[in-house]
Amino acid sequence: MRLKLINLLFSFFISISVFAQPTGKLAVHDPVMIKHQDTYYLFSTGHGIAVSSSRDMINWKREKPVFSVPPQWTVEKVPTFKGHIWAPDIAFFNGKYYLYYSVSAFGKNTSGIGVATNVTLDKDDPNFKWQDHGLVIQSIPGQTNWNAIDPNIILDKKGTPYMSFGSFWDGIKLVKLSKDGLRVEDDITNIPTIASRKKSSKDPNPPSVDDNPKDAGGNAIEAPFIFKHKDYYYLFVSIDYCCKGVNSTYKMIVGRSKNIKGPYLDEKGIDLAQAGGKLVLAGNENWHGVGHNAVVHTENQDYILFHGYDAKDAGRSKLLIKKITWDKQGWPTVKLN
Repeated sequence: MRLKLINLLFSFFISISVFAQPTGKLAVHDPVMIKHQDTYYLFSTGHGIAVSSSRDMINWKREKPVFSVPPQWTVEKVPTFKGHIWAPDIAFFNGKYYLYYSVSAFGKNTSGIGVATNVTLDKDDPNFKWQDHGLVIQSIPGQTNWNAIDPNIILDKKGTPYMSFGSFWDGIKLVKLSKDGLRVEDDITNIPTIASRKKSSKDPNPPSVDDNPKDAGGNAIEAPFIFKHKDYYYLFVSIDYCCKGVNSTYKMIVGRSKNIKGPYLDEKGIDLAQAGGKLVLAGNENWHGVGHNAVVHTENQDYILFHGYDAKDAGRSKLLIKKITWDKQGWPTVKLN
């Protein structure tokens, strides 16, 4: 599960500096992508936030991480934090690039989401500089039945940013942000749930299974990503368990709504907040578990990018990018092979 059952070997593997590697071979976890000028930039989990660049979405070059040292707030809010930053999201609005990111204590909801901004993604531009703005939202054990990780930003029709986030506990949450994207404007004591594997937020958190962290429970849902396509907002989430190598069971589901706040319903009309969800993609004999996706529209095509656990490489996590086609009912379809 993406509460980060990441061992030392995996941390080393994704943080090493490498030359250009192709999609399907590039080691990443929790990827997001955006295009700046003629270059695609990929941000992913890693020490200081891992960065890769590509001109063609095929061959990727490792760049320097966003942070050379962890922002001060991260070590203050999460005392056990060692610089391995999780699940970033990149968005462009207000004439800036906003990079949201999460830090957490292993297996607990001692977590926080922060944000940094930059006016360019071109490292050779003299104006290139990441400015960290600190904490946006925090979860605290015993006080919040949600986990402040896995941020994703979507703007409504008026340009107001909303942030979905969450992992396990009570599931996926949605909050409205300030116009400058730096703070939450909603009451954090009463944040609505927009996706869960529980039938109701009133239900107790199901117990954890196998060797998973007890505090997290068994509501195995995380990694929200909201994408606007025609008249609908589509909420993608990942369910079941990541980070277990060849034993990973990660998969992606989706629901949609004409209102950014939901409810997000699947093809049967079941609310994602009540354990609904249409399957988008699951693993196969080549990829043991696929998930934590982002969706990008570029070159007149929609793409879904995510990580999969490579069956031919000891279950290591690799970058995958696939085209999305939309069926007659307006649902996204993706082929893994």
